[in-house]
Amino acid sequence: MSDLSALRADFPILAREVNGKPLVYLDSAATTQKPQSVLDAMDSYYKHSNANVHRGAHTLAAEATELYESARGKVASFIGASPDQLVFTRGTTTSLNFIAYGWGLNNLSRGDKIIVTIMEHHANIVPWQLIAKYTGAELVYLELDDEFCVDTSELETLLDDRVKVVAFAGMSNVTGALGPIEILTQAAASVGAISVLDAAQLVPHAQVDVEALGVDFMAFSAHKMLGPTGIGALWGKADLLASMEPTEGGGEMINVVERHTSTWAPVPHKFEAGTPPIAEAVGFGAAVDYLAAVGMDTLRDHERELTTYALERLSEIPDLTIYGPKDVTKRGGAISFQLGDIHAHDIATILDQDGIAVRAGHHCARPLMKYFGVAATARASFYLYNTTKEIDHLVASLHTARGLFGLA
Repeated sequence: MSDLSALRADFPILAREVNGKPLVYLDSAATTQKPQSVLDAMDSYYKHSNANVHRGAHTLAAEATELYESARGKVASFIGASPDQLVFTRGTTTSLNFIAYGWGLNNLSRGDKIIVTIMEHHANIVPWQLIAKYTGAELVYLELDDEFCVDTSELETLLDDRVKVVAFAGMSNVTGALGPIEILTQAAASVGAISVLDAAQLVPHAQVDVEALGVDFMAFSAHKMLGPTGIGALWGKADLLASMEPTEGGGEMINVVERHTSTWAPVPHKFEAGTPPIAEAVGFGAAVDYLAAVGMDTLRDHERELTTYALERLSEIPDLTIYGPKDVTKRGGAISFQLGDIHAHDIATILDQDGIAVRAGHHCARPLMKYFGVAATARASFYLYNTTKEIDHLVASLHTARGLFGLA
């Protein structure tokens, strides 16, 4: 295995106990833990360079601006992009809303179609539902195949000149299934539609190059890739960002303001109204520094081996159903499951008593839960700091749960 266990010492929280047991953190699909280098970078900004950006001529303002824009450059480079095409936002959800309202509201009309997949997070469904309501566009779904991957067999039937948006996840936060990015991106381009990639689960776990992907827009979040909460990024093709309307108005994003009209600052500042999350940007930059040092191919190999081991161990447990591809080349390290008729929240509570943190619920993917015919699942998700020993703890605790509920 690509042994990254030595890196655990970089994460202070992993040394703590929960309910008298060593913490086993298996909830990284919800949010990742933070290495000391990220915490130190943010702390250093507040201690030594705290000031507002772009607005002052004094030394602290200049230092803050340099730190903020340097972070933009680091994050852009991490995805193979130019800094002037990367907008800092509050996270993936805000980025997707920016696209829906800034582009969709101004380019869609009655009769147009928006294609999404049934495995989407609510953040890539609800904004499009609202835009469809406001514009009269139609929202249509791609379903899943027998391996819990997006079924593209009906795509040709759905594609016509009415399709204006194809929006999809690069990796499911529920099943871990990888999205058919190339197929959907090419399908969108073939009818002149824009492609929108929710990469919240993809960018933290795989090497991503936006130019190679060929998508028109991409959204992702810092907190799912070792960075702080409250910041994410929107990347878009230069011409689309230039033509797109801002969805927030105020200071910083303007060029000239008159009594009744305003003109906008150049991209990316056009979309960054008000004081930005400066410390969070600094932390975001430190997070991508850390990941770059580890190597995304190394991280991906580690997760693939962990997931292979987890799928094998979990398959040993009677009455356990896994929702997601069995082929690890088609998935990431998020595994959703049910254990007999035990409610997912009861499973999570029992695991927590053993110090194991997993997610339980609908995972902000209610249409997918309904598609599966379940109310909720439990989900274990892995990252670079997880080990096979922790998976063994998970399996042992699930056997305990079976016994407690009379399944043993």
